[in-house]
Amino acid sequence: MAQDDPAAGGSEEQGESFLSHLIELRQRLVRACASILIVFIALSPFMKQIFDVVSLPLMSALPDGTRLLATGVISPFFVPLKVTLFVAFLLALPYVLYQVWAFVAPGLYEHEKRLALPVLASSVGMFFLGMAYCYFVVFGFVFRFIAGFAPESVAVAPDIENYLSFVMGMFLAFGATFEVPVVVVLLVRFGMASVEQLRAARPYVIVGAFVVAAVVTPPDVVSQLLLAVPLCVLYEVGLQIARFVGLSEGRGRRAADAEADPPAGGSA
Repeated sequence: MAQDDPAAGGSEEQGESFLSHLIELRQRLVRACASILIVFIALSPFMKQIFDVVSLPLMSALPDGTRLLATGVISPFFVPLKVTLFVAFLLALPYVLYQVWAFVAPGLYEHEKRLALPVLASSVGMFFLGMAYCYFVVFGFVFRFIAGFAPESVAVAPDIENYLSFVMGMFLAFGATFEVPVVVVLLVRFGMASVEQLRAARPYVIVGAFVVAAVVTPPDVVSQLLLAVPLCVLYEVGLQIARFVGLSEGRGRRAADAEADPPAGGSA
């Protein structure tokens, strides 16, 4: 009788394990997409009201009686639909991220789990905080500033598609900006940079903040300052937090061992 090949058995087990991971990944993706769809269906009767809330900062800065324009034939329907879908994604985001966490958590070590969950929660919280800052603070200053420069002979009535693209870009820019403390902490935690190195890079960060603000915001001083200044402040906040977080246990031990036992130089 032919003996069983151990290598063949191992490959079969690996194939079954890979297939089971694919099935679980598909299930997680289906659940995540279903959660967004369910929230979107629940919000769909209020599409007009949701768009009115999103457009409120601009409408508050324009003269009374001003309305946004819809130059496209289907824009009055598709623009509120896109806004509602975006809001549904934000509301379902905690559950979506839970599905991501449930898929990757079994493959993490215990100390990685302890770090990953706070990082995930803080990243989502800071992104929402950046969007809230943009909506409640930045939009009011920017729209009033821009509307104040319009001549009396010009009727300011932006197109709703242009307004949506502007709002989405600003939301993403400020949401990403508020992730700076999380990035700084991770750089220090994983030993990619020390707090002293990041402090020494402060002048470059300040210059980079204003360059980024000039690229992603409208060409006015107000909006650029409202993005660059928080970016610099959040960088400092990340440095202060990183002082208490330090290196991970494994990397800290390796760094200590490297300092205690430096590589010996060649001797003749």
